Amino acid sequence: MCFACSPFAGALADAVSRRVLLKHAFAGVASAGLAGVTRRFVCSPAEAASEGADTLFSGGPIVTIDDARPTAEAILVRGGRIVAVGARADVERQASGPVRTVDLQGKALLPGFVDPHGHVVMVGLQALAANLLPAPDGAGNDIPALQRILRDWIVGNSRIIDRYGVIIGFGYDDSQLREQRHPTRADLDAVSSDVPIVIVHQSGHLGSLNGKALDRVGVTRDTPDPPGGAFRRGADGATPNGVCEEAAFFTAISTLLGRLDRQAYLDMIKAGAAFYASFGYTTVQEGRAMPGSATMLAQAGEAGLLDVDVVVYPDVFQSLKEAAPSRDYTHHVRIGGVKATIDGSPQGKTAFLSQPYYKPPDGKGPDYRGYAAITKEQIVGAVDLAFANGWQILTHANGDAAVDWLIEAVAAGTAKHGPGDRRAVLDHGQTTRLDQLPKLKELAILPSFFPMHTYYWGDWHRDSVLGPERAARISPCRSARTLGLIFTTHHDAPVANPDSIRVLSATVTRVTRSGHVLGPEERVDTLTALKAMTLWPAIQYFEEADKGTITPGKLADFVVLSENPLAVKPEDLITLKVVETIKEGKSIHRST
Repeated sequence: MCFACSPFAGALADAVSRRVLLKHAFAGVASAGLAGVTRRFVCSPAEAASEGADTLFSGGPIVTIDDARPTAEAILVRGGRIVAVGARADVERQASGPVRTVDLQGKALLPGFVDPHGHVVMVGLQALAANLLPAPDGAGNDIPALQRILRDWIVGNSRIIDRYGVIIGFGYDDSQLREQRHPTRADLDAVSSDVPIVIVHQSGHLGSLNGKALDRVGVTRDTPDPPGGAFRRGADGATPNGVCEEAAFFTAISTLLGRLDRQAYLDMIKAGAAFYASFGYTTVQEGRAMPGSATMLAQAGEAGLLDVDVVVYPDVFQSLKEAAPSRDYTHHVRIGGVKATIDGSPQGKTAFLSQPYYKPPDGKGPDYRGYAAITKEQIVGAVDLAFANGWQILTHANGDAAVDWLIEAVAAGTAKHGPGDRRAVLDHGQTTRLDQLPKLKELAILPSFFPMHTYYWGDWHRDSVLGPERAARISPCRSARTLGLIFTTHHDAPVANPDSIRVLSATVTRVTRSGHVLGPEERVDTLTALKAMTLWPAIQYFEEADKGTITPGKLADFVVLSENPLAVKPEDLITLKVVETIKEGKSIHRST
């Protein structure tokens, strides 16, 4: 599953950015007062006065993720970089003058988390919408609850409704609703029949519209299904019931949310970056940027709205006129490469599988395997374009049939352009087969897995999507390591919160919502799971010289946790808390 590497966020970003860039210039952005979603802590006067001094961190366990020196007593930071790591007395001797000491008070300090796949702008959109997520991230556990949440949101958000002409909800999940179905136009019309309502499925690959919204986008019983998508129909087989899949949904929502303006876009960017920082991330991603998005992110950086680094991957099928990929950041933003999307969402049952779904969705036969969003020729062409230009390419492929297409495309590109250090990335690879892993290794395709899925949708995969045998193999982290593959792990926010602790816990335990361990043979140890959130994503980004371990010379990007994750039982990892996030030696988030 993927949110904005689904074309939804891209379609929305395209609609917003076209409006933004046509109507506004950049003048005055730096003076904009934008509210974030987390509390921002700035230096105290004493801290400000000593900003040019060395800073020494000690007083708690320091987990370096550096195999050459796994632990340390102290770290010395100067000018945003790590100067020394080791025994406190040795570190102190390397200070160049006055030293500001930070006492960790028994808390654990680790390298800042590096997000290998997520969507920082759309996390900001989520902050503007009604929270329809089910427990534990929200209260959207049945359709009456969704209706209640939407009604409450309407009361408190009249400004947004008046300004943008739409009621927005995000995060409902039919697999977790008591009714085990999608809300329909009738369910949403009961909330309002006068104002368009659009609610986004947690995967970002589907959504539901009320009657007014369907009217606004011109969908009727005579509207055909678009290529790569579908308007689900009512009992008569013709009348749209409000539920829209893939391309049908992306087109509808880009129309409905096209009135979002530049101020809203900058609000979204700032809020998304701040929310990521609250979970200990110091490097984040905009995983499928459409024309205009990279420019807006660059403007947000220039205006000082970003405390974290943002790596942007424009859609490979869209224009790259805004900027060429670069290894260098400007105001915390850089273009990392390009992004391609082959298929959809496994829990939404639109991912492209080689074998049929365990239980096909309504209206589909027993041979239904999902479908691709593009043709095989298109992904071969996308990889060829990236390799020809020396661009890194990240590819969304959830179903194993989609993974087969990616393997074929990279093999063809490698044969044509020769070997090279390209670090092509498989995003998600949820249903990657064990026989595909050696091919990923041979072609140097780095898998970015989604083991957090085992918690959120593991039971659903086992009982409805894939069946017990295939479900047990989703995100095959242990099998990848056994073959010598490194992998990264992600949350795909805003599909779920960018919850680093949930990512860590799920990778180690693979415990589902019901408490079942899904595929115990694919569990890994805590240190391996931490590398998949720090060092290995830094390698994915070609940034291992600057990030991923606490090593002299690297950036002073840290996260402080309530306890040392290497010292707690696997089942207790989920109780860890992010206490503080530090970017280049400066605190950018502290828990309250």
